[in-house]
Amino acid sequence: MLFDDVNALDVSGPAQAFDVARLHGRRMYHLRYVSLDGGSVRSSCGLTLGAEGTLGTEGFEGDILVPGGSGVNALLTDQRVLGELRTRLASDGDGRVISVCSGALVLAAAGVLDGRTATTHWSREPDTRRFPRIDWNLDRIAVSGERVFTSAGVTTGIDLALAIIRKDGGHRAALTVARELVVQLWRTGGQSQYAMHLAGQIAGEDAFSRLIETVISEPARRWTLDDMAAEAGMNRRTLTRHFQAHLATSPARFVERIRVDHARGLLEAELPLKRIAREAGFGDLQRMRRAFQRRYGVNVADYLATFGNEAVVR
Repeated sequence: MLFDDVNALDVSGPAQAFDVARLHGRRMYHLRYVSLDGGSVRSSCGLTLGAEGTLGTEGFEGDILVPGGSGVNALLTDQRVLGELRTRLASDGDGRVISVCSGALVLAAAGVLDGRTATTHWSREPDTRRFPRIDWNLDRIAVSGERVFTSAGVTTGIDLALAIIRKDGGHRAALTVARELVVQLWRTGGQSQYAMHLAGQIAGEDAFSRLIETVISEPARRWTLDDMAAEAGMNRRTLTRHFQAHLATSPARFVERIRVDHARGLLEAELPLKRIAREAGFGDLQRMRRAFQRRYGVNVADYLATFGNEAVVR
């Protein structure tokens, strides 16, 4: 669905992923672009996007994807748009309702997210308070359901598209698309927005910023307090003060959260848990289990059962 001031990447990212997807040599999806009046729209970056039909017209069945962007605000009270989303989900077919970024707010306004878990871009947290019937989990980059899907925004629309392709066509189909687009296959819904907006939050050219970026990109490295202090060129006390001042946490807790975040992203790769524990930097499975218990109050097996991942538990 296209509209004025749509985020162009919210449209083009998932669209490119779906366009590339093949199963047994045949296209998995046929893409159509609709707008509210059937005409072209101007994206937030100034790029003009052409539509080939009007929202709600006969012949445009199947899934509907609602991207984000500043233009979303005008859609929250558009009864034609909201009614179309409700009708699509209430139909007897298997058509899905998918959102990218702040597009989730349109789904929320339509009521189709009531009683469900959903995510949207972290900056939209104040807007989510208008919809208390929804279990908003902005710590996740994507939330997948049977017929309703939401993602955190912009490039995570590609992550959500890959999850849908994998659900429809299997691991190999999704992997082929990921390779074509040169993106990670497993930066999936379990991974949080934390590390991504954290890096921007303290971005800079100083040693502390570089340390943060290094820990995020290399969680499996040994990161004792002494190791981190040496990497940043600070003494232990100064480094600890930086963590408290910038992140309101200790160095050890920061490293653990980054490792848990990384592990969550690997859980959907159906890898043995012992391997995930090693690659995430925990060293052994018991340490990872304890970290999950501290972070979420449940062990890894219960976390998997709660969020429906298919990782191999062994």
